[in-house]
Amino acid sequence: MNRINQKLQDKENILSIYFSAGYPNLNDTVGIIQKLENSGVDLIEIGLPFSDPLADGPTIQNSATIALQNGMSTEVLFNQLKQIRSTVKIPLIIMGYFNPIIQYGVEQFCHKCAEVGIDGLIIPDLPLEIYVQEYKALFEKYSLINVLLITPQTSEERIKLIDTVSEGFIYTVSSASVTGNSVGFGMEQENYFRRIQSMKLKSPQLIGFGIHDQDTFSQACQYAKGGIVGSAFIKHLEGCGLSEIGNFVKKFKR
Repeated sequence: MNRINQKLQDKENILSIYFSAGYPNLNDTVGIIQKLENSGVDLIEIGLPFSDPLADGPTIQNSATIALQNGMSTEVLFNQLKQIRSTVKIPLIIMGYFNPIIQYGVEQFCHKCAEVGIDGLIIPDLPLEIYVQEYKALFEKYSLINVLLITPQTSEERIKLIDTVSEGFIYTVSSASVTGNSVGFGMEQENYFRRIQSMKLKSPQLIGFGIHDQDTFSQACQYAKGGIVGSAFIKHLEGCGLSEIGNFVKKFKR
């Protein structure tokens, strides 16, 4: 069983953390992953930096820019992750945009993911229809789960279609804005979470965008399998580097 599905089966209140590979320093990637696992994080999303990120807010954009300036690339990331499975057991997902994957070669990219022990991909700009027609079989060949996203604007018909195609969890985007903008979940967002919950989808959901403290994480866990923290962790890295990662994670685990 894919490690993502094993985690979804075994755990409630899943805490997933996102960070940009190569930030704050080029060779911090593996150390961050190890510290996050040791601190009790359940799942990690490794951001593959891209120069034109559509869904990312200023905090993540800035971290991606610095990572690219540091020399991060697809090949560098795979080289950094060569031995990751000798020390890290939790699910690992690469989150990135499709352009660098196409440039690398989609099958070669999937092959390298399988080789280093990546469990899934999140590719916000890969259209569902194109994925199903051209890439789903390829992802399955390399045992990679493609995590699909929904937003408050996604129709119920399309949500049901995404649920049918999904093989892991659905990434429930909490708002239509970019990452890092929300200060908390209001009534409109909670109504949206309730609407998704009431659909009783076969695929569990993790809520992302706007989770920055224990209160917002707890809100997410009321309506979904867990939550995803991104911009708040990047800000922590900006201020503290790799130190105090354990204390950062503890804020969500109370």
